[in-house]
Amino acid sequence: MKTENNQRENIHFAPEIANDRSNCKNMEKQFTNWINWKDRAEIADNKYPGVYAIAITKKDLTGTVFSWKSCIVYVGMTNSKGGLKKRLYQFDYTIRGGYGHGGALRYRFKHPDYSTQVPKLYVAVRPFKCQVTSEMPKDLRVMGEVAKFEYECFAVFVEAYGQLPEFNDKKRSPKK
Repeated sequence: MKTENNQRENIHFAPEIANDRSNCKNMEKQFTNWINWKDRAEIADNKYPGVYAIAITKKDLTGTVFSWKSCIVYVGMTNSKGGLKKRLYQFDYTIRGGYGHGGALRYRFKHPDYSTQVPKLYVAVRPFKCQVTSEMPKDLRVMGEVAKFEYECFAVFVEAYGQLPEFNDKKRSPKK
């Protein structure tokens, strides 16, 4: 069985993404450090759209540099006016028992006890600065880059671990 480090060493990218592992490292550098879930509102630039990764682990990741880990259970994105802050709020609201986030519903189905899970939740984000209400070409292109970056994250994760993060995989993780 490969270790996480060996799996990361063996990541292969399609030519349209990159010719080597440098793209993976460049992607990792664009994320914030890992932040404990309870501190997510303090994330810099959370008013912007972006991509976020959520991990569940007993190991304290707070302040550590983002890297692809097998404990990442969800990767998401937002291009909404509320930015990352609002989308992470929606995830939290849903895992507390509300509705509004599909991936969080899958998470809650497996982990219904919010109070025992939150201390193990970590998030890292990659904000994209733009004006989401703008119809200017530069802002529209940035919003397209958000969606592209999310799919590149999926590709890197699948190349490393052979499957999507658990709660992105609708077949493995039902909502009910």
